Amino acid sequence: FLIILFSIILISNIVFRHYDSDIFLSGIFSIVTYHHPNSEIGKVVDCILQSKVHRLYIIDNSANDALRSLEKISAKIRYIHNANIGYGGAHNIAIREAIENGAKYHVVINPDIYFFPGTIELLSDYMDQHKDVGQVMPKVLYPNGELQHLCKLLPTPMDLLFRRFLPDQFLNQRRSRFEMRFSGYNKEMNVPFLSGCFMFLRIDTLKETGLFDERFFMYGEDIDLCRRIHRKYKTMYYPQAIITHVHEAASYKNKKMLRIHICNIIKYFNKWGWIIDSERIK
Repeated sequence: FLIILFSIILISNIVFRHYDSDIFLSGIFSIVTYHHPNSEIGKVVDCILQSKVHRLYIIDNSANDALRSLEKISAKIRYIHNANIGYGGAHNIAIREAIENGAKYHVVINPDIYFFPGTIELLSDYMDQHKDVGQVMPKVLYPNGELQHLCKLLPTPMDLLFRRFLPDQFLNQRRSRFEMRFSGYNKEMNVPFLSGCFMFLRIDTLKETGLFDERFFMYGEDIDLCRRIHRKYKTMYYPQAIITHVHEAASYKNKKMLRIHICNIIKYFNKWGWIIDSERIK
């Protein structure tokens, strides 16, 4: 009896060590959707499943569960039809489960992203080699190959609100500085504000800094989280890894999304300061 009991315990330990190792070495991804077409979601899902992934969470904030069929593609997909609690709040559902399951990294990714095989492994290796980095973002391109300038300084109200109502010719120099175009985007940089379209995050860092602030329904939550990480860890731009972002810029095309954008950016400056922000470079 003792021999049998010892054998069961030994086998159980081996199995659990294998499971823990699998989730520790593989990535956890989360996508938040809202009435996105299957064709768009399918592209990023294919890219993720070709990578080193343990679990892909699809948190669906839509009014219906039409995207539930995506769960049939792979056992690695976990579909959650959720009340629309916002972008950051929905991602937090997946991040909390990733923490509970002992994951090492979590990737927040937009539905309109795609990339070549090996990209996630490149970013994972980079994080493995740089323990002082809490977040990393790759180079981001438009589908036509044009660079997206998504490395930014901490914003002022002019950068996020007033610029929408002023002619471009008055803002070109300011926008160029805010988007760090002076850097050339051809080298690694420690950046205070990395775009929320693709956030490769270290779980241990999130345990220390906290998750997305759910007071932000949509827009502003990525700035808030990135700057909290940046206080204690490096938030790096790593151009050797490359992704493509379709980037619809919904708040420029839809009045409802514009209202949501303005409301949440006001919340951001109420939290961090309109005029005085000690962490912002003047």
